[in-house]
Order: sequence, then C-alpha cells, then structure tokens
Amino acid sequence: MASHPVRKLWNRSLHFFPQFADQLPDPPSTTMTCGTSPRAAHWAFGCGGSAAPPASGSRVGRFSIASATSVIALAKSRRALATALAGQNATFVHSGRERDPIAVRLELGSADKQGLQQVLALPVRSTTGALVPLSEVTAVSEMPWDATIYHKDLLPVVFVTGDMAGRLDSPLYGMFSLVSQINKSPPAGQPLTQRFISPPDRPSDFSVKWDGEWTITYETFRDMGLAYAVGLVFIYLLVVAQFRSYAVPLIIMAPIPLTIIGVMPGHALLGANFTATSMIGMIALAGIIVRNSILLVDFINQEIAAGQPLAEAVIRAASIRARPIVLTGLAAMIGAFFILDDPIFNGLAISLIFGILVSTALTLLLIPLLYFGYIRRSHESAAH
Repeated sequence: MASHPVRKLWNRSLHFFPQFADQLPDPPSTTMTCGTSPRAAHWAFGCGGSAAPPASGSRVGRFSIASATSVIALAKSRRALATALAGQNATFVHSGRERDPIAVRLELGSADKQGLQQVLALPVRSTTGALVPLSEVTAVSEMPWDATIYHKDLLPVVFVTGDMAGRLDSPLYGMFSLVSQINKSPPAGQPLTQRFISPPDRPSDFSVKWDGEWTITYETFRDMGLAYAVGLVFIYLLVVAQFRSYAVPLIIMAPIPLTIIGVMPGHALLGANFTATSMIGMIALAGIIVRNSILLVDFINQEIAAGQPLAEAVIRAASIRARPIVLTGLAAMIGAFFILDDPIFNGLAISLIFGILVSTALTLLLIPLLYFGYIRRSHESAAH
C-alpha cells in the first residue's frame, strides 16, 4: 500500500487538542504504550482512583480510561489521548503539485510526550463541556518493564557485549584477559565453564560461550590453515613429480616452517598484530621459498651430472645462485614496503619483508647442507 505525504501539526498548548479530537473518528485501538524515564519503566493508568494495577506479566503502559461517574465522556477521553500521543490525520490537503493528498496529522510534539507529567496534564472534555486534566481522574501505577527473553539454538541465553579501546584494537586481547580473570575469580565463587567453539553441553548450568569477533577470527584462521595445508600437499606432489623422489621434496620444503622465525619477531618488532593478511603472507612465502630451494637443488644435480664432485657442486650452487636468489627476494621486499603503512595489509607486508629476509638466508645455508648430507648418505648406502 502506497504511503501518503504527511504534514504534522504541533501545538504547545494542550487545550488545543480536545477541540479537534472531538471531530475525529474513534482510534482503532484504545491501548498504547508510553515510554518515560531512563529507568526502563512503563506507566499503567486506571481512571477514577480505584483501578487496580495490572497483574504480574500483563501488558504495561496501558491507558484504561474508565470512570464510575459520567463526568468524563469515555469516547472523547480516548480520542483526545490517542490523538495527542499516537497522532491522527485531522484532514487532507489537495495540492495541484502533489499526486496524492497530503495528510495533516494532529499530534503532540516530542517534548510534550517525554515525561509522565506532560501526559497527565492533557485536558479531556467532560460532559458539561469543561476541560478536566487527566491527572484528576487517573490513578498511576508504576510497573516494571518485562525483560526480553533471548534464545539461541533453542537454549536460553543472555548476551553480554563489549568493545575494545586503547593501544590494542583487537578485541581478542581483551577477551583472553577476561578468560583468565574468570578462571581465577569466578562469579559468586562458582566454577564457570567457558566454551570457545561449541555450545554448552548442559544448559542447566551457567556457562560462557565466546562469540562475535572471536568466532570470526577462529573461522578465518581455521580456513586459512586448511588452505595452507592443502597448498603444501600440492607443492609436495609437484616436486615429487619433478625430481622422482619422495625424500628430496622434504629437503626442499624444510625452510617453510622456519619462516615463523622471521614473521613473528617482525610483528613484535613493529608492534603489529598478527592478522589474517599476515597469514596470507605466510602462505605466499611457501611458494617463494620452494622456488629458491628448487633452483639450488636443480643446479647441484646439473653440476654432479657434469662430473663435478659433490662438495664442489654444492659450493658452486650456493655461490652462483646466491645473487639471483637475493635479487628476487630483495625485489619482493621492496614491493612490500609500499603497503607497510596500510591499516589492513600491513600484516601482509610485515610477513613478506621479514619472512623473505630470514628465509632467503636460511635457504642459502640450509638447503646445500641438507642436500649434501642426503646425497652422501645415498652414495654410502649404495656402496654397501
């Protein structure tokens, strides 16, 4: 249903409303709510001074305009109250520039509906025509606001939310601090089970299920870890197909776990958090390290096939291949410097810069030594 343009008519004088309210049709409902003080309470009204407060669990904020006498006309009272609080369309204005008629809505201003006293000062017309304040014929009972009952996964739950502020912007640091505090000093001295992944097993016992930013971080790193593992498996299969060996790929991929030596101290040195983009940088480092290792191993095999002794082939591979390996690593590090100050991708830059720095040095030292020991042991085994 299409909505019509509305023009509201406000007036600071409460006596203005009964004159128009008498000419308006009855409101569709005589029950409405009126929010009042910051104490999260609603107000229930009963007229005549004898109306009992609503029963426990009943709907609060009800305006019951009922009188034992005939001083107040019920229809007029309800109409004036509904018009003042909820508003009603008094008339429609037809303008040549508007396609639809413009509704002129009669309603109290927001300032006149914010407190209980303003509502009780609303005048209603008696059968004699005199205006009588609503407070003279109304008994006010303050009722508590029923708390909302939340459920998640068909279990009752109370949501406690918070945000992180300060030097560390990640909410996880604050969360882990709260986890340790709850373990040391449980509320009311009762042990409180804390769950990080699965929901509580026993809903009858009080427990804490950490959610929100923690769940997003956990699922992100879990998926990236799985992608990292699958990538390593494919790299291993490709190197096996290249060198026709199951042991050589393990030597080539040996420096991959050692990238942590560069990545983690790099984040600590710059005071940066390890984020999802940092994990992406570690995944990219796996391919860079494997490429350098393949260059060294392949060059050693070529030197041995050309008749060079094993020790000489290893030394020549490390010395000749060092320059191109260092230059390609340096080019990647320089490219990462341009995103070092980015608030999102700085983790990727730190992982690439410090990871390439450490992995390049380890590759030039570790791969020749490991491959030299592997070939010599293979020759000794074949001789026996």
